[in-house]
This record gives sequence, structure tokens and C-alpha cells, in this order.
Amino acid sequence: MAIPVDLLHEMNLLAHYDLHSMQKGIKVHSDAGPEMIAAAQRLHQKGLIDQPDGGYLTTLGHDAAEHVQNLLQILRG
Repeated sequence: MAIPVDLLHEMNLLAHYDLHSMQKGIKVHSDAGPEMIAAAQRLHQKGLIDQPDGGYLTTLGHDAAEHVQNLLQILRG
């Protein structure tokens, strides 16, 4: 089963969050790639981040980002 490219972009964005502080958000600027802008909007619609252009992780978003970052750490060895 292949991972759809849209989900890869969403996981990539979640991988950028600092999980050690709920006070650190991210901002996806208007000059970012269209795939990252769209990923941020989808994550917001799914309730994982609090703003359509990034912002802070929700509780669900923190859990998702933690899983993504753990998986990346395992796969990188």
C-alpha cells in the first residue's frame, strides 16, 4: 500500500513541530510551497493544528506528531 503524497506532506509538516514545548508553534508563510500550505489547511480541518497556516498543535495533533516523529526516528536507525 502506497502512502498518498498529500499524507506525506502532512506528516512532513507534523515532523517540524517541537514536541518538548506546547508554546512553540510554526507558521506556514504564504510564500511556502503550495503543498505545505495545503497540508497545513488539511491538518487544521482535521483538528490537528489550531490555525489553517500552522499555529499550535492540538492535543490530537501532538499525539499524531509524536507518532510521526517516533516512526521517523525508528526508520532512520
